Amino acid sequence: MRYKFIVPIVFVFLSSFSFSQEKWTLERCIEYALKNNIQIKQQELNSEYAKNNLRQSKLNILPTVNGSAAQNYSWGRSVDRFTNTFSEDRTMSVNFGLSSSITVFNGFQNYNTVRQKNFDMMAGLQNLEKAKNDISLSISSSYLQILFNLEFLEIAKSQLDITKLQVERTKKLVDAGSVANGNLLQVEAQAAQEDLQVVNAENNLTLSYLTLIQLLDIDSVEFFQIDKPDFENFDMSAALLTADLVYLEAEKNLPQVRASEYSLRSAESGLALARGNMSPRLTLSGSYGTGYSDARKSITETIMEEVQMGMLNIAGTDYPINMMQPSYKYETTPFKDQLKNNVSKALSVNLTIPIFNGWQVRTSVSNAKINVLNAQYQLEGTKKQLLKEIQQASADATAAVKKFNSSKKAVVSMEEAFNYTQQKFDVGLINTVDYNTAKNNLVRAKAEMLQAKYEFIFKSKILDFYRGNPIKL
Repeated sequence: MRYKFIVPIVFVFLSSFSFSQEKWTLERCIEYALKNNIQIKQQELNSEYAKNNLRQSKLNILPTVNGSAAQNYSWGRSVDRFTNTFSEDRTMSVNFGLSSSITVFNGFQNYNTVRQKNFDMMAGLQNLEKAKNDISLSISSSYLQILFNLEFLEIAKSQLDITKLQVERTKKLVDAGSVANGNLLQVEAQAAQEDLQVVNAENNLTLSYLTLIQLLDIDSVEFFQIDKPDFENFDMSAALLTADLVYLEAEKNLPQVRASEYSLRSAESGLALARGNMSPRLTLSGSYGTGYSDARKSITETIMEEVQMGMLNIAGTDYPINMMQPSYKYETTPFKDQLKNNVSKALSVNLTIPIFNGWQVRTSVSNAKINVLNAQYQLEGTKKQLLKEIQQASADATAAVKKFNSSKKAVVSMEEAFNYTQQKFDVGLINTVDYNTAKNNLVRAKAEMLQAKYEFIFKSKILDFYRGNPIKL
């Protein structure tokens, strides 16, 4: 029975292990980061916040409608608003109201507010795209750094393997008495130094993996590996566009320029909004209200009674003077009837003309002009910074090509020189110092060629990215 539980657990473990062993391409790393990076998620929230502000600015144009209800108790002498009489008893009243107001004209402030919030939202969306671009470039740089460290580690290991073979060969020569023991010590020292280089290369590879993993915000990194693309046929002689041509395309495509442009438009709308405070404000408002009071009475019955009003003396005889006088019975007017009879309506048009308000409007207009000027400088600075980055990337790519071609020639020469030196070393014509010098020169030339190759790949990809092309290897 226990096997029934063990088999599913083993299957889940193997499936998880197989998934973890899947190598990550650069495209997969970028896609994962765009979905899971915290900074991008925060920027997405900022964009949603800007969208909410835009929607609210549009809704603010609509009339406001508010309802109210209140129940009041009063004691002592007071005037009941529904009977317009004094009351000294405890009274209870209920009030209901509905009011509405709409701004007819306020210097187009509502319109300019909508425009400003719309530009703010568009700038936020472009800033989101910029954040995605930044994380894509950071991941590409880290990814290529891993590839460089992988190849450099292979170079270091291959050189160590060669030196280990020399150690074994030198031991045999020392045992045979053909060479002095000092030669063996020098070769072993070289092996120890190259072993340290391998350890350093492994550490650098681990650190570059850690950098990429931290950019991806991956929780489990035990089996994380990247896919190694084939750069054997990568065209290092491809002609690069000039920085000016790349900039013309980048200025149209890159979100940081669009964001600065939208920020400028937003500042201009803010200036128009500030100037609107100088204009008169016309508002239309209306209200509808009714209520109930237990002090309001209605006659329910009329009783006619004969009342003696006085005496009339006629010829010495008094005759009473009587007349009919009504008396009434009261009851509180029903709630429904009072709501119907106590209705009050109002409609008003209000015109407000700003005359003097402590110079606040003038100050806000002046500050808005400063914001516009600052946004213009920001846009100009963004374009200049972009041009500098493109010029630097273009110069680095051109220099990397030259360095690669020179290093490639140097590697060919160093390999021939090293092979010749190794043959002389094998027959004892040169000492260990000369052999190690030739070997170190070869390793250095390979490292420089490798560094130039990845420098060109990264910078050329950046230039393509500036032109609006996605980063792919």
